[in-house]
Amino acid sequence: MITASEIYEKLLASYGQPRWWSDNPYIVMVQSVLVQNTAWASVEKVTDAFPKPLTPEYVVSLSTEELESLIRPCGFAKAKAATIRRLTEWYGGHNYHADKVMAVDQNLLRNELLQIKGIGAETADVILVYAFHKPSFIVDAYTRRFLDRMSFGFSSDDEIRIFFESGLYTNYQLYGWYHWLILEHGISCCRKTPLCDRCIFAPICNVSKHR
Repeated sequence: MITASEIYEKLLASYGQPRWWSDNPYIVMVQSVLVQNTAWASVEKVTDAFPKPLTPEYVVSLSTEELESLIRPCGFAKAKAATIRRLTEWYGGHNYHADKVMAVDQNLLRNELLQIKGIGAETADVILVYAFHKPSFIVDAYTRRFLDRMSFGFSSDDEIRIFFESGLYTNYQLYGWYHWLILEHGISCCRKTPLCDRCIFAPICNVSKHR
């Protein structure tokens, strides 16, 4: 069975050096909420169109209606606006200082994020990795689909996380790059209806073998 490290090397060779989310922790936080159940292109378009720089202070100054209006193209505006406000309030508890958040123990920090309504495991791990540089592997729908098609047979996200974290050196950047590579592969090849003829894993993929 192919290892986590071997998967990464094949993805890297195929798609090249992946992008990073953003160097601005608050932008990562807001975008991680907006991207839920919507396309990434819509998220970038919305945040780029904000009339002022996207800062927690600016978001706090907006009325609920104003925030909902700004993010409406991303869908679920009411729920996402409420989550962004709760997340911003949480960040305010750390005085909007990323360094203060980074000093918090990773498990404690993850639990804090998961206590915020609207923040699930995937969003929490995105925030941990890209905003606060904590090595917590991000498991999303693309990751689950890929591993299932490769016949790994994991029964939970915890098992998937252990597979990756035990098979790689512990590094938040590596985890972040890996997440983007899996995303790229999921969009390019491993779609709901897979494009196996262009897939680098076709020779060892269970789905490809039966097409």
